[in-house]
Amino acid sequence: MSITNIKSFPVLETQRLILRQVNADDAQEIFFLRSDKEVGKYIERSPQKNIKEAKDFIAKRIEDVAECKISYWAIVLKDNPMLIGTICLWNFNENKTIAEVGYDLNPTFQKKGLMSEALNEVIKFGFGRLALKKIEAFTQKKNEGSKMLLLKSKFVQHPTRIDEGFPENIIFELSN
Repeated sequence: MSITNIKSFPVLETQRLILRQVNADDAQEIFFLRSDKEVGKYIERSPQKNIKEAKDFIAKRIEDVAECKISYWAIVLKDNPMLIGTICLWNFNENKTIAEVGYDLNPTFQKKGLMSEALNEVIKFGFGRLALKKIEAFTQKKNEGSKMLLLKSKFVQHPTRIDEGFPENIIFELSN
């Protein structure tokens, strides 16, 4: 099944997490993730300046999901509906067999294995429901946490690929 065949938003569940569609109620948490210096330390993007930018970002992600351009989840704990992070499959190749995974997590919830849980569920979804052949991840060379997460999930660093325009990035791949 390809991303274009998914009729309703796919809610995913792990032992401790629910991965659900992001919504307008998540604006404050999205604003935090997209403006916090620690969260954005290794991400080449301009920090958001206000809640309106967060709301616009959420509206655009909902539109992108509806247009089958992205699968974008809010990460929440099962016992608390507040968004603590996000994870997505996006940047699909033309025939929808390769996607890039992206993620961020509130530092309060890091180093607890939560992103590993979320990532492994998204990998299962990507290879199972979307029939992807490969999932890629682009991360900065100095981002030890992200590199450890990817290696733990069996991603392999591509030895020669270069992220054009982002010389500090390295590329990891996981094949189905």
